[in-house]
Amino acid sequence: MLEFRKSLPAYKEKDAILTAISQNQVVIISGETGCGKTTQIPQFILESEIESVQGAGCSIICTQPRRISAMSVSERVASERGEQLGECVGYKVRLEGIRGRDTRLLFCTTGILLRRMLVDRNLRGITHVIVDEIHERGMNEDFLLIVLKDLLPHRPELRLILMSATLDAELFSSYFGGAPILRIPGFTYPVQTHFLENILEMTGYKLTLHNQIDDYGQEKVWRTSKQAPGKRKSQIASSVEEALRAADFKEYSPQTRESLSCWNPDCIGFNLIEYLLCNICENERPGAVLVFMTGWDDICSLKDKLLSHPILGDPSQVLLLTCHGSMASSEQRLIFDEPNDGARKIVLATNIAETSITINDVVFVLDCGKAKETSYDALNNTPCLLPSWISKVSAQQRRGRAGRVQPGECYHLYPRCVYEAFAEYQLPEILRTPLQSLCLQIKSLKLGSISEFLSRALQSPELLAVQNAIDYLKIIGALDKNENLTVLGQYLTMLPLEPKLGKMLILGAIFNCLDPILTVVCGLSVRDPFLTPMDKRDLAEAAKSQFSRDYSDHLALVRAYEGWKDAEIDFAGYDYCWKNFLSIQSMKAIDTLRNEFFSLLKDAGLVDSNTATCNAWSHEEHLIRAIICYGLYPGLSSVVHNEKSFSLKTMEDGQVLLYSNSVNARESKIPYPWLVFNEKIKVNAVFLRDSTAISDSVLLLFGGSISKGDIDGHLKMLGGYLEFFMEPDIAETYQSLRRELDELIQTKLLNPRMDIHAYHELLSAIRLLVSEDKCDGKFVFGRQVLKPSKISVISTQPALMSRTESGPGGDNSKSQLQTLLTRSGYAAPIYKTRQLKNNQFRATVEFNGMQIMGQPCNNKKSAEKDAAAEALQWLMGGTQTGHEYVNHMSMLVKKSKKDHY
Repeated sequence: MLEFRKSLPAYKEKDAILTAISQNQVVIISGETGCGKTTQIPQFILESEIESVQGAGCSIICTQPRRISAMSVSERVASERGEQLGECVGYKVRLEGIRGRDTRLLFCTTGILLRRMLVDRNLRGITHVIVDEIHERGMNEDFLLIVLKDLLPHRPELRLILMSATLDAELFSSYFGGAPILRIPGFTYPVQTHFLENILEMTGYKLTLHNQIDDYGQEKVWRTSKQAPGKRKSQIASSVEEALRAADFKEYSPQTRESLSCWNPDCIGFNLIEYLLCNICENERPGAVLVFMTGWDDICSLKDKLLSHPILGDPSQVLLLTCHGSMASSEQRLIFDEPNDGARKIVLATNIAETSITINDVVFVLDCGKAKETSYDALNNTPCLLPSWISKVSAQQRRGRAGRVQPGECYHLYPRCVYEAFAEYQLPEILRTPLQSLCLQIKSLKLGSISEFLSRALQSPELLAVQNAIDYLKIIGALDKNENLTVLGQYLTMLPLEPKLGKMLILGAIFNCLDPILTVVCGLSVRDPFLTPMDKRDLAEAAKSQFSRDYSDHLALVRAYEGWKDAEIDFAGYDYCWKNFLSIQSMKAIDTLRNEFFSLLKDAGLVDSNTATCNAWSHEEHLIRAIICYGLYPGLSSVVHNEKSFSLKTMEDGQVLLYSNSVNARESKIPYPWLVFNEKIKVNAVFLRDSTAISDSVLLLFGGSISKGDIDGHLKMLGGYLEFFMEPDIAETYQSLRRELDELIQTKLLNPRMDIHAYHELLSAIRLLVSEDKCDGKFVFGRQVLKPSKISVISTQPALMSRTESGPGGDNSKSQLQTLLTRSGYAAPIYKTRQLKNNQFRATVEFNGMQIMGQPCNNKKSAEKDAAAEALQWLMGGTQTGHEYVNHMSMLVKKSKKDHY
């Protein structure tokens, strides 16, 4: 073991590294993959401290971006030191950890160190912090750097070591005031590189328009359909297309040139990967193959495809393994195993295998050139999860994986000109993801103004993204109007969860229906337990729908988990999962997380050990639905019923779709006016991943803040986007119940030991309202005819809306008219415009069998707006207001089309 350690390039730099660390508070170490920096440098520091009789006072924390890295590196280092894990060397990741009283070197994920800093800002007792894989530029890493930079002047004896395989070292050095940079040479064998044009020329493989389509997975619909025209392309996608147009492949054969003209950059090319793997297995020297894919769907689909191949699916010839960040640790470890004699190991992995983990026997690498990356559209406030091109540095990392044990080969499944168009480095996560949790952490660490703090980042996020996050935290009640943490916000910082899930958990504890809410929150924190294998999609969807009878993915999850727990009592859990297309790993992860979150709630004083008390109302489904709404708001979509089906609309996106594996996607009608959802993802359209249907009463009592509208009985939410009309005394009842409910929650959070049964009448009233609401959305403008007992007379009549003034549903008359009609269950209006002899334009708007003409205008757009304004004015009955105009409007649009023909 010592001989091996001495052969590593890092060992030769030992003295220089230790000298630099002793003389500087911050040191940056850039070392090629395989140089031994991750395993050796923490040991050098520990050994040096022991030799200088400082061992007992030494405490080193080494952060890794991923769980599997922290665990595998700690095991390796412990074995190199000839000791058991948990003695001198330990690890700590979420839900798992091994450390002892004498542990002096702790490997952990970045998130674990940040949570420690919540309770111990100055990291008392820690002598060295090593931040590894800093080039990945994850959100936590960038956040940690700002906090550590602020901490260094207060802890002059603390040493900070930043390490990376490849990094823009100067950027980090200047950030830390010119910190010294040490470079350790790599230890890799030469790797022969083949780009797509060489692969096609070498093998004679022919690309056609049809053999590249990746027609699999949930996204099959948008993968096989043409890309939406006018879709905004990222800068790198545009530069890739330009590079392709400019490329000249004249030195290649006509067949290769023809293949390249058919190459589709949007596909991964499963058929080509299968062909190359078969070629390697039949003709190449021994050695493992590492295939870089974009995500879990691709990995599973490719694995299924390969398993049906006569050679690649034969376990005596091929050991086929997968590696993804969300897999259980025990499964991830299998990739390090050696195959049986004569078999070839093939590992399908995501970019987790670029630098975080090293599979020692890899000789061949296949690189699809993409990674699934969350980007954040701050304008629409929507995260987009799309495969995007990697950076040059990532491509080099992938290539280097083939040269660890002997000379290797790397097949890049894209042309060289595309590689040349790649960005040098990947965009930091802090610039491409929503920032809610980060903003909450900033406040919990008392780091001052959020915008000011984030402006000190290595590369600070755009102001709009920061403002969106702050606005969101204000809407959910975690921050007050001055950006200070509220009582709810303080509780949310104690839970290692997204703010919305933490909020749901807190209310579940207060309302004594903790058990199902724990399951929902944990289910949304792990990989979706409902599996949908390609060849058994219908069976899988049918299995999921048996858990749902109430238009809710979240309640389906609760029933699936409860069924698994019952089956586990009879040792039939595995069988239950197999029959119901459920992931046993996800079920076990939910189970473990439930215990962890229960402990955290207990520590916060919100529950005690008596589980009977905190589950007294766990069987009240309407209440569970209300608590789900409390957490997920403002993730809200309105259900617009058409004649044969329904459509969904959100405030930011307009029309949205449901993911195919949602139980609500199988329904033709949803007898509720609203859906709350946990996650929306933009692919080519915006998809809601999971949802629960809710009534008006649930939304009014458990949604966001309510404000009074322009007339009696008119209530507004989300700044007027949501409007409700009802009897004035009913509106007053909802508002007073809401005020009392908010006070109850606030009082309970301030005095967690308080018995809420003192509020028995309020709770009974709320439970009755949410369970008895008929869910027909009768308070939604125009959804059905209102029958007021008497028309309210308003003494001061508000001025009629002008033709351009903003109103419900948008900032002009066209969008207002469309909103009113679609909310009432009718198709959108159609406009017909003609040019008059005097070159002016006049438009007619048609809807519900009627035609209304506007005034002549100077251009087509204004003419359409004027026709819409005319229609609105007519619909609202001239100057009528209050219940009269709502009544008039509702009766009119609710008449069937037959009445007008």
